[in-house]
Amino acid sequence: MPADIIDSQPGLITLRVTGVLTQTELAAVQTQAAARMVAGATVRILVLLEAFSGWEKDGQWGDFSFQDAFDEQIARMAIVGDECWRDLTLLFTAQGLRAFPIEFFPAGQRRRAQQWLAAG
Repeated sequence: MPADIIDSQPGLITLRVTGVLTQTELAAVQTQAAARMVAGATVRILVLLEAFSGWEKDGQWGDFSFQDAFDEQIARMAIVGDECWRDLTLLFTAQGLRAFPIEFFPAGQRRRAQQWLAAG
């Protein structure tokens, strides 16, 4: 599965995205994340892009229901991946338009991303 939750601890959800991400797969992983989020609890999200190759071109990407329902519970989001995806992933995740900070870390800097998540 190109998008799946690989670890879930209290306050931290780690997901891996590989290949081409489809809107259906994103919706499924958002449903899984929602099931792990306790009402009112703050969570940090770590996204690992591994062999990521972009987004489905024909997807219906206008569904913001997860953001509407859960953004208030998200403290921070860190994305770790190939530097070539920095700008597009930050655009896709709406960095600067959401109520929590989102940062991108180059591949190989997972530990630094985890430290940044824990600091806030």
